[in-house]
Amino acid sequence: MASDSNTTPHHALTACRGSLLWVAGFSLCLNLLMLTPALYMLQVYDRVITTGSEETLLMLTLVVVFLFMVVGGLEWVRAGILVRLGNRFDAWVSEPLHAAMFRRGLRHAAGQSAWPLDDLATLRQGLAGGGLLAFFDVVWVPVYLGLLYLFDPWFGGFASLAGVILLALVVASEKATRGLLDEAGREQSGARELAAGNLRNAEALDAMGMLSSIAGRWLTRHRGGLWMQSRASDRAAMLSSLTRALRLLLQSLILGLGALLVLEERITPGMMIAGSILLGRVLSPVDQLVGSWRGIVGARAAYRRLEALFREQPPSPPAMSLPRPEGRLALENVTAGAPGGARPIVAGIDLRLEPGEQVGIIGPSASGKSTLARLVLGVWPAWDGCVRLDGADIARWDREALGPHLGYLPQDVELFSGTIGENIARFATVDSDKVIEAARRAGVHEMILRLPDGYDTRIEASGGVLSAGQRQRIGLARALYAKPALVFLDEPNSNLDHRGEQALAHAMGALREEGVTLLVISHRTGVLRGVDRLLVLESGRVRLFGPRDRVLARMAGRDSEAGAGKVARRRTSDSEAP
Repeated sequence: MASDSNTTPHHALTACRGSLLWVAGFSLCLNLLMLTPALYMLQVYDRVITTGSEETLLMLTLVVVFLFMVVGGLEWVRAGILVRLGNRFDAWVSEPLHAAMFRRGLRHAAGQSAWPLDDLATLRQGLAGGGLLAFFDVVWVPVYLGLLYLFDPWFGGFASLAGVILLALVVASEKATRGLLDEAGREQSGARELAAGNLRNAEALDAMGMLSSIAGRWLTRHRGGLWMQSRASDRAAMLSSLTRALRLLLQSLILGLGALLVLEERITPGMMIAGSILLGRVLSPVDQLVGSWRGIVGARAAYRRLEALFREQPPSPPAMSLPRPEGRLALENVTAGAPGGARPIVAGIDLRLEPGEQVGIIGPSASGKSTLARLVLGVWPAWDGCVRLDGADIARWDREALGPHLGYLPQDVELFSGTIGENIARFATVDSDKVIEAARRAGVHEMILRLPDGYDTRIEASGGVLSAGQRQRIGLARALYAKPALVFLDEPNSNLDHRGEQALAHAMGALREEGVTLLVISHRTGVLRGVDRLLVLESGRVRLFGPRDRVLARMAGRDSEAGAGKVARRRTSDSEAP
């Protein structure tokens, strides 16, 4: 089974049935061989001691040594199968899980967390751990009980009662710790996310002396989760200790019961010793379950969360390939907001842009400019209406096929761990000619050459040695890589100096000559000097849209009228004053 976008944890576990059957087969052989100690003691006490035959003792001992060597080999192979089973499960699920996490991050503002990867690791370890082996061994408990009943009904009844008592302790342990562990997990997850947010803003926290107060908030959540986890661990440890002590007690008591039955001549001394060993085999899987119960519960919870994630974020159906777009963009009465939100951010947007047209977008804060960018690029779905690129609904395009034809420079530029060349090439196969061409178009080629290793300079996600302006210019080169048909720039000059703004203006002019459709959001009117039309947003609606000079003139006229109105109202107020 190859990994694909439809592989869920349930499908992966179903595909593991063959390996699980092999584990079951090895468990069968192992549990049959685990009768060896009981049979050995039975023969020693009832045959060797009564006959005094040293040759029989030697042969029995050699057979037992050989069988235990076989047991060791089978245990090693069985454990190896489970480890590889966990790795195969991870290989099948990890890629679609990463895609599901990505979809969740796009659709939910609070969904950008890596906890599913922790759950995958927990589930993989659960598959490769001792808890699963305990379940395979529990199946053979009735066989050992049957042998004890054959020895004597009192033996069988005693072992059954002992198994029920230990099983009740397992259930009690699960009920006593489940709620606390779930709550501890939530608190620790919240503490991790809070710490990650603090680290992202470390400079601001340090500059404003906020470290101690913000650390106090994190410490409160961290200690809360730790306290609940400690309570759960205390309860589990108490029940685990009780289980081990009870197991040793029961194995001693069955010897006393066996001695009584020997005195009554109902069983032989060999059966007495063999019965104690068989009781150990009855209780051993239950004891294993007690010891690994926390891991079993954690793996079960991780499986449920992963299945819920895949149900919430199903993969998009494969879309038919479309030809390279020319850049014809249409927004047909579009209304949209943040995924999962209740109120729209933009409403009734109706626009049509021809290939090569350049549009500037302005408006006050929270007017919907960045939301419009996400709609145009297909990152957020439209609640109503449709966004079309070359006549096709952009939501229906295959994202992997469409991505190279789109260029996007977000307001908060994020570079990724790797070389500058890899970042510009969008982490596809690095084509040196295309990377250098994109850098030249963005006016950043000379700057990159001055870095220690040029295009091979490694940077971290935060940008490392790069300034905010350098990151923005490299982000522009990434947006222009491989000559996209549609480019959207969100505040592209927010961190640029005069030289950077000149390079940006030159890049915009080159895009016009190449017939690339361009949309630019900016509060600085200088960068909008060369656009064809202006779009003015206000409260999520189009206030003005038309040729740049006409829109600017109308805006100036409205501002003049508004200013005159204020002056007139002030004069009227002054004349009416006593």
